[in-house]
Amino acid sequence: MIDPANADEINAANRLNEEIVNDALARGGTCTGEHGVGVGKLKYQAQEHGSALGVMQSIKRALDPENRMNPNKMVYTNTEDNI
Repeated sequence: MIDPANADEINAANRLNEEIVNDALARGGTCTGEHGVGVGKLKYQAQEHGSALGVMQSIKRALDPENRMNPNKMVYTNTEDNI
């Protein structure tokens, strides 16, 4: 538990999350959970999936050209949006 009004606690929690994600990816795991990617994990998708992320984006654009279904929640629909 953290105090959402305490910037130091938020920063510490974010650093811990980053360490956990990087450790999971380094061990061949995933940064996602049982409910999918989530907005907070989008920045790790290129690291986890490499060039396959481009394929995922292409499929998303083909199936949802107007980007109405969960826009930018699972994969960024524009490659320039990737972090």
